[in-house]
Amino acid sequence: MDWVALFFPLTVLLSRWIVVPAAEETYWTYTGLVGQSQWSTYFPECSGYSQSPIDVVTSQTKHDPTLSPLTPLGYSQHGNQPFSLYNNGHTVVIELPDWMGLRGLPWLYTAAQMHLHWGSGGPGHGGSEHTIDGESTDAELHLVHYNSDLYPNISTAMTKENGLAVLGILIETGPENNQAFDNILNYLGRVRHADQKVFIPAFNIEALLPGNMWRYYRYKGSLTTPPCDQTVLWTLFQERISISQAQLLKLETSLYSSREEEPDKMLLQDNYRSTLPPNNRVVLTSFSEGSLKDLSSGEVTAIVVGVMCGCVGLAVIIRFIVKTIRSTSSWDVLPSIRPTPMPRANMSEKQNEQKQDVALSLTSGAGGPKEEPLSSLKAEP
Repeated sequence: MDWVALFFPLTVLLSRWIVVPAAEETYWTYTGLVGQSQWSTYFPECSGYSQSPIDVVTSQTKHDPTLSPLTPLGYSQHGNQPFSLYNNGHTVVIELPDWMGLRGLPWLYTAAQMHLHWGSGGPGHGGSEHTIDGESTDAELHLVHYNSDLYPNISTAMTKENGLAVLGILIETGPENNQAFDNILNYLGRVRHADQKVFIPAFNIEALLPGNMWRYYRYKGSLTTPPCDQTVLWTLFQERISISQAQLLKLETSLYSSREEEPDKMLLQDNYRSTLPPNNRVVLTSFSEGSLKDLSSGEVTAIVVGVMCGCVGLAVIIRFIVKTIRSTSSWDVLPSIRPTPMPRANMSEKQNEQKQDVALSLTSGAGGPKEEPLSSLKAEP
């Protein structure tokens, strides 16, 4: 009995020792034998309670006024050091220098890498991992950071609480070419096959970000790929960025998930995980509807331009009115009270009469002979 009791736990421990390394070396895929539905078999964390991505239901979000705007640190200071572009068989990864980071989170997070998720079939066929009110976009960009205040590197941080912070940016198709994305897309041909890596010129990472970085959704979740560690603080921006249809086509058709030596070439497409239930997690927002300070940069610009144009127009009208009044005489403005001009001849006669009256007054006032009445005169004898 003692041997049996000892043998059983040893068997369990031995089996776990064998299975775990096998799981870590398993080459997972998005579809097939080791597709999404089988991830939790080999990676137990993928069946956890706080998995990502999720569908953000805007009517169920909660505004958190304590959420501050995010500020990228060093994103535009790329220097002369080239970036590493890598096809890992699941996506294309750009490794980021450690002088880049994020401010506006509870800790300092240092940049590690960024990668993309996309679909197939062109615009309107989906490809993003997160959705908003059930609506997906054509692709999604993730910028991964690790908590450098608490952990020494990303390998350690990804398995620890509050270890990672990921920025999620939804990408849609528009009419114009996005020059910032050409810094990535133009070099995909050099890493067409899995495990290929190349150095590319450094560029301004901040140009990839949306203009409005203070309007976002925030929740706690996981990595969207195995091993699905639930250590990610997610920030999903509400504002989308746009690439052209030609750029989306290049992203969807340039890479293979198979290695160069493999005879069967497999295009790297539809590399996005389906949304998972929130499981009572509350998605917080940094903005409240109807607030002026929460408007997008385009909306704010439109309001400012509109106000300025209105002020300029009002000033022009006022100036025109004042100028018109100054250039018009008071008699022209009030013609009803303007006196009728008197002819020159009449004016001369009246002046003569006035002069005669004055002369008579002066004579009588000086003591001269007075005119006697006719009745006082008598005839001499």
